[in-house]
Amino acid sequence: MKLHHFPLSGHAHRAHLFLSLLGVEHEVSIVDLANGAHKSPEFLKLNPLGQVPVLEDGDVVIADSIAIMTYVAKKLGATDWLPEDAEGAAKVQKWLSVAAGQIAYGVSAARLVTVFNAPFNAEEVIARAHAILAQIESQLSGNDWIALDHPTIADVALYSYIANAPEGNVDLAAYDNVRAWLKRVEALPGFVAFEQTVAGLRTAI
Repeated sequence: MKLHHFPLSGHAHRAHLFLSLLGVEHEVSIVDLANGAHKSPEFLKLNPLGQVPVLEDGDVVIADSIAIMTYVAKKLGATDWLPEDAEGAAKVQKWLSVAAGQIAYGVSAARLVTVFNAPFNAEEVIARAHAILAQIESQLSGNDWIALDHPTIADVALYSYIANAPEGNVDLAAYDNVRAWLKRVEALPGFVAFEQTVAGLRTAI
């Protein structure tokens, strides 16, 4: 497998992290976003949206981090990470939707302001970030993992942007359960860290 990756992309990190957690051998190809490589004709053939990550598996090309994790889990029969039963699958899907929704428009958007100068209203997206983090904090009260009693792709989908939330001036100090959960993810065999910048609150570190 070949993963088209960008080190500062949380979406790309999700895919890279999941492949590593499953011990999947894969080539990592860094896409030079700064110089527009993601808009080149060659890359647009892989993903017309011009976004990372993209996974190539022989003749199969999968774009989107959650789609990549779903593909890999299904191909490898990793039902512990993506359950086959209706209830388990629904519980995981709920949090995948949060990753694509509230996390994207809150925690991720706040980081985009400081790291990539995105034209969002910082106060608004930071407020959204804290709103969803409060819900995740509650979900993790008495639970080690976000969806089931063991790690799933829901945990992977949420991890990257929450781990680097301080880069978007989103303080995690008030979320004890969330910070403990981050450490549990980081202790998983095969874990790979998400590259950090000195943006936002990390300037004080």
